[in-house]
Amino acid sequence: MEQVTGAVERRLPLSWRLRRRYRRRHGRRLSLSHPRTFTEKVHWRMLRDRRGLIAGTCDKLEMKRIAQAAGVPGLRVPATHWAGTDLAELAGLDLPERWVLKPNHRYGLVHLGHGRPDVAALQELTTGWLDEPQSALGEWAYSQARRCFVVEEMISTEPLDDFKFFVFDGQPRLIGMHTGRTAGRHRNRVYSPDWEPVGVPAARPAAEVAPRPERLEEMLAAAAALGRSFDFIRVDLYQVGGQVWFGELTPYPGSGMSRLQPPELDVELGSYWRLPLDR
Repeated sequence: MEQVTGAVERRLPLSWRLRRRYRRRHGRRLSLSHPRTFTEKVHWRMLRDRRGLIAGTCDKLEMKRIAQAAGVPGLRVPATHWAGTDLAELAGLDLPERWVLKPNHRYGLVHLGHGRPDVAALQELTTGWLDEPQSALGEWAYSQARRCFVVEEMISTEPLDDFKFFVFDGQPRLIGMHTGRTAGRHRNRVYSPDWEPVGVPAARPAAEVAPRPERLEEMLAAAAALGRSFDFIRVDLYQVGGQVWFGELTPYPGSGMSRLQPPELDVELGSYWRLPLDR
């Protein structure tokens, strides 16, 4: 494929950019007319799926509403202490000692706060947080999320293991366990619902095989309930203090760029996903 500079590439139609990116990352052509693998189907959703079903899955406030409305026994959902666009409003709030600040419509931006908020410092820290949603790669649902800040309950002061359940038509098929994310030692490994190790990431060092989680059965049940309405959704959960906590919903894992070893996992996961055009 001919060389194209970054500036030129950004002016190409989105479908062309994604096809180029996919070939560079996966070493093969992206098929959107007959998507077969999981990563191809993520791209199909990014470019073509505009159903109301997924419109709220990148809105943190709406995600929590969905989780609460599901009525999953024992599932805890972090409390929302405040949501708005003017951080100056935090000066008058009686927040707990520990809290978390995030933008509602973007990922990867988190501030772990404590005590009374220093509004001026937070305003400087969050410059740009309410800018354009992260939909430059066709992740349409982010463009539907409300642009505001969210302050929510901090569920633990210790680093947490993050359990990511890949759920197809209400059936969890794969679990990614991520560790060390906040400590700068991010590792992960992939397991079957029976907690058999089945894969490792291709882009970072793999985590050691972990013991079966104490609350695995409860997390599987919660993931199944939360994913029942979706042809596919990733449900992120935590186990803290003997309880299962909701993290988030993710309709576009890794923007379709994450690679697993062995590569056959991409095909296997794709076989579980019945797109709307297949029904």
